[in-house]
Amino acid sequence: MKSPVSDLAPSDGEEGSDRTPLLQRAPRAETARQALLFMEFSRQEYWSELPFPPPGDLPNPGIKPASPASPELAAPVCCSARYNLAFLSFFGFFVLYSLRVNLSVALVDMVDSNTTAKDNRTSYECAEHSAPIKVLRNQTGKKYQWDAETQGWILGSFFYGYIITQIPGGYVASRSGGKLLLGFGILGTAVFTLFTPLAADFGFGALVALRALEGLGEGVTFPAMHAMWSSWAPPLERSKLLSISYAGAQLGTVVSLPLSGVICYYMNWTYVFYFFGLVGIIWFILWICLVSDTPETHKTITPYEKEYILSSLKNQLSSQKSVPWIPMLKSLPLWAIVVAHFSYNWTFYTLLTLLPTYMKEVLRFNIQENGFLSAVPYLGCWLCMILSGQAADNLRARWNFSTLWVRRVFSLIGMIGPAIFLVAAGFIGCDYSLAVAFLTISTTLGGFCSSGFSINHLDIAPSYAGILLGITNTFATIPGMIGPIIARSLTPENTIGEWQTVFCIAAAINVFGAIFFTLFAKGEVQNWAISDHRGHRN
Repeated sequence: MKSPVSDLAPSDGEEGSDRTPLLQRAPRAETARQALLFMEFSRQEYWSELPFPPPGDLPNPGIKPASPASPELAAPVCCSARYNLAFLSFFGFFVLYSLRVNLSVALVDMVDSNTTAKDNRTSYECAEHSAPIKVLRNQTGKKYQWDAETQGWILGSFFYGYIITQIPGGYVASRSGGKLLLGFGILGTAVFTLFTPLAADFGFGALVALRALEGLGEGVTFPAMHAMWSSWAPPLERSKLLSISYAGAQLGTVVSLPLSGVICYYMNWTYVFYFFGLVGIIWFILWICLVSDTPETHKTITPYEKEYILSSLKNQLSSQKSVPWIPMLKSLPLWAIVVAHFSYNWTFYTLLTLLPTYMKEVLRFNIQENGFLSAVPYLGCWLCMILSGQAADNLRARWNFSTLWVRRVFSLIGMIGPAIFLVAAGFIGCDYSLAVAFLTISTTLGGFCSSGFSINHLDIAPSYAGILLGITNTFATIPGMIGPIIARSLTPENTIGEWQTVFCIAAAINVFGAIFFTLFAKGEVQNWAISDHRGHRN
């Protein structure tokens, strides 16, 4: 092809008939040549700075376009759509766990103390930690004649609904999107919570049914959120975004436990349900108005951020219309997550439901101290989740550690660490300070798992992450149903020796789960999870 510059001046070997005009044209020819070179260089520089390839072959392919996964070329964090999603979902899970745990506090005020007096199992191995504090409290809330067994059914009924909607929730979210499913799941739980005082008046059966319905609503939330992140989270930002998102659950526990106690003391227990129910409805309105299922349907996302997200996920998502159930269920990496999730939740639910009991009946803290100290471990876990998410992605993006290495190491720390300190807490006797410190450290270290097995579903099958989480969370809900029952059966006298057995069993299950996950986990997309069977390795 003829050079556009050759028309402006003769070639090096060509002689002109008029030397003066040639000399006059030379500066203009040189200027044109420089302008063309500058334009070509500018084009290449422009395309090299974008996280997606140019629309055609460049004249000079010597400059390689930057990788879409490069952390230097990531779309800005401030005011970004993906981080707005992270923070809105953070508050969603804050509300979710507030709605879940507030009954455990309110139930103490709902039950007639004369009914529970005969069920008192306080151990006297440890001395009274402090004198009871006299607090002027409101006594206008209605009281019910529910014994310890009845209370156990009320608290446990939530999980019977929760376990049913895990897998269906993941499937529906993968087909139709997670925005509405997650939103209406939390809205339904909030509305049912508002009717808790009315259900309690109708009787024990009505309250159990209502709690089971709340469980049905909450059961779809985690699979739906995982399904949304499969379309929103760039691979090298998964740990950060998901740890922010799910950390709301821990902070919801931290805030709702003492806040519910304060409301019960100075108002009455009915306002606990009214307050958190209204907060859930307000959150739902914000969620529906500000969130979209995918970057393509988001109204205010910048073109740069949209292309950054889509290009980073282009080799990871499947175009298959049918779910590969058989290969999925035969996948050993999936079962590695199942075992780890089950093991971790055994300790988590045992402490979530029985830590206040241990504080009150064994260490003998008074009720005011108990509410605060039961929440402290979850504050540590919340902080650990946020920080570990940042650390995990930095190890992958800046230091080039493999995804599998990061998931293994963070799961080992988040499961074996808590096991060690949980056993230690059982063997230090009545040393109140050390007991609280060890239990806090144990729960805090569990936050590392948020960047370990907890998000490994997105690594091995991002297109089916919601379904995978539904499967693993179904198994992981079982400890919430049977763990506390087994723990109570092992502690009939509430002695320190009995609780040592409970802690040792939980620690052993944790260690087994950590080892199993380390041996069989994977960090790349599995062949069955993508239609063209080409796994994308981070």
